[in-house]
Amino acid sequence: MLTVHLIQLGAILHFGILIASALVPGTMKWRDELQKLPALLRHLIWVHGAFIVLTIIGFGALSLGYAKALADGSAFSRAVAGFIAIFWLARLALQVFVLDAKPYLTRAALVVGYHGLTAVFTTLVLVYGYAALR
Repeated sequence: MLTVHLIQLGAILHFGILIASALVPGTMKWRDELQKLPALLRHLIWVHGAFIVLTIIGFGALSLGYAKALADGSAFSRAVAGFIAIFWLARLALQVFVLDAKPYLTRAALVVGYHGLTAVFTTLVLVYGYAALR
């Protein structure tokens, strides 16, 4: 039962990430910054962003609608949970080791949001990693 509740928490966190993601283009002035790029590169960034959003929606929807199935310990549920854990582990590694957000953390709310997202990514790795390995 604990695993079901953790996966439901994971669903909520996925939808929370979508709220934060909706703020990124405005906060980082994508419209102005991307105008400096050729049209193809500009479109690719928007397309990749849209696919990431769709993936997060999918993770959240699966976790909300099929929490019990994801927690049942079957090979398939463990594989799906493992994939989600690896996805968020990769994102967490990028957050910590590659992406330098400091120039954009100009207000206290942005600093709190950045560290909040880091905590959410960590939580998702732990939740889905637990579901995959238990």
